[in-house]
Amino acid sequence: MLFMRITQFYVLIVSVVSVVALVYIYAYAPKSMFVSRDGVPHFTPRVAHPETGKPLSVGELIRHYRGD
Repeated sequence: MLFMRITQFYVLIVSVVSVVALVYIYAYAPKSMFVSRDGVPHFTPRVAHPETGKPLSVGELIRHYRGD
C-alpha cells in the first residue's frame, strides 16, 4: 500500500513539473523559438532564386551567400 502511494506521489510531481514547464515556455518563449540561428523567422515563405527563378528557402539563400 505504501508503494502505491509513493508511486502516485511521484507521478503527481512529474505531471505538475511537466505542465509548469510547458506553461512557462509558452508564456515566456525564448527568442530562439521565433527565429533560426541566422535570424530568419520560422515559416518564412520561399523566395525566388536570383538566377533561375526557382523557389528556395531563405535559409538556403543565406547559406549560399555565406559560403556554407
